[in-house]
Amino acid sequence: MGATGGWRPTAVLLALGALSCLLSSPVAFAAETAEVAGQAAHGNTERISGSAGDVLEDNPIGRLKVFVYDLPSKYNKRIVTKDPRCLNHMFAAEIFMHRFLLSSAVRTLNPEEADWFYAPVYTTCDLTPAGLPLPFKSPRMMRSAIQYISNRWPFWNKSDGADHFFVVPHDFGACFHYQEEKAIERGILPMLRRATLVQTFGQKNHVCLKEGSIIIPPYAPPQKMQAHLIPPDTPRSIFVYFRGLFYDNGNDPEGGYYARGARASLWENFKNNPLFDISTEHPATYYEDMQRAVFCLCPLGWAPWSPRLVEAVVFGCIPVIIADDIVLPFADAIPWEEIGVFVDEEEVPKLDTILTSIPIEDILRKQRLLANPSMKKAMLFPQPAQPRDAFHQILNGLARKLPHSKSVYLQPGEKHLNWTAGPKGDLKPW
Repeated sequence: MGATGGWRPTAVLLALGALSCLLSSPVAFAAETAEVAGQAAHGNTERISGSAGDVLEDNPIGRLKVFVYDLPSKYNKRIVTKDPRCLNHMFAAEIFMHRFLLSSAVRTLNPEEADWFYAPVYTTCDLTPAGLPLPFKSPRMMRSAIQYISNRWPFWNKSDGADHFFVVPHDFGACFHYQEEKAIERGILPMLRRATLVQTFGQKNHVCLKEGSIIIPPYAPPQKMQAHLIPPDTPRSIFVYFRGLFYDNGNDPEGGYYARGARASLWENFKNNPLFDISTEHPATYYEDMQRAVFCLCPLGWAPWSPRLVEAVVFGCIPVIIADDIVLPFADAIPWEEIGVFVDEEEVPKLDTILTSIPIEDILRKQRLLANPSMKKAMLFPQPAQPRDAFHQILNGLARKLPHSKSVYLQPGEKHLNWTAGPKGDLKPW
């Protein structure tokens, strides 16, 4: 276990003497950083400058109209009734996006005037007893839904789905598998290759991320996070914080494949480092601890993303992103380079040196940006929805794709999709 409960900066600083001294040791530097960052950032915010800030604060209302297909409840509501655990897991954005659109001002009941068509299919609600989603039936479910809308409305067939969007929040999006090797082998479901995919998975040059997809944050329960807020002037007395797996012995018994070895490297290099409060234990004070930390580690797992990214931003803890080639949520609106720290996976053994080398002035600016309410709102799916939240950022992303080009709509006799493509198991009735 790491330094749980760890050092306290005030005590360290008193022992060192005057704050004006040049602090040369990493522990002393970390203590000074935590002390200054925990106090000077209190009450200070900074608006994102330039176009990114304008995009983040855009209002999509009036810029697009969305038609929501009325699908049979077996594709959505009935699944949640059967297993309401879906409402709380990190893939729940697909449920809450549906609910949001049903009452949103962008919804139109006249499909002839719609800019976008949305099919509410809940693909991550088939859960194991442990609450993990089983995506193996999702391709058949999605194919069935597309067959339904293409048989009952003319709009899919006019574009082969190019003016439709789907929320596919699983580990590797519409590749529908939790292991990367098998997800790559499957590829994106052929029926979705012209649609716009709204997904949590984002990685450059990856077969499970198609051009034009909208990358969103994973779902983190806003009410639960709100219930764990602590006074904003609480000192940030933890330098580096992480809770989670370092090895996945069940799915990766030989080691080295899970997180491409980055998490194992974290543990082996820093389990005894006093600057690092890292452990597999998940305490009841997890959210409170993040609010007491300067840096929160956000390493890849099976996929490059996790809810830690959302939690770090909401709690003002500078995210340390360890996931090569990750594409981050709403990257055209959120200045990730300015609010986070990016560390290459192969550089993990140098993480202590990297973090203690960041000037305090840079840390304070990152914290001021993180304190901006617009930044936090953009990462959350609250109920009811709020201006500039993640729902509205998705709509902004869709609005920026308008107007559709002529190539979206098919010419007479033109077809792009092969309805019989894909593994044989995916072609069975659902």
